[in-house]
Amino acid sequence: MYGLIVNSDQGSQYTTKDWQDLLTSYGIQVSMDGRGRCKDNIWIERFWRSIKQEYIYFNPAENVSELRSGIADYVKFYDYERPHQSLDNFTPASFYGNKEKKVG
Repeated sequence: MYGLIVNSDQGSQYTTKDWQDLLTSYGIQVSMDGRGRCKDNIWIERFWRSIKQEYIYFNPAENVSELRSGIADYVKFYDYERPHQSLDNFTPASFYGNKEKKVG
């Protein structure tokens, strides 16, 4: 896991010594946004909004296993099938990969 970076806001769950020690014990670098800097993580915040509004609210899971499986399926959909306006209606996979197919 060396070379990985975990970036987070300054939420209390991410600022604890135990959490930071755990990450560093695996060689993971800790990175935090500035206090009150919601735009530092704008892309991941948009992703969480999408997954909640497009999947979770419409597909309540009955258990953790079902939730994990559903989220994994949604991430595949999000990356390989769902066009993104900010990517000129390409999917992330095609935009950052081969850029061959334009969706929409």
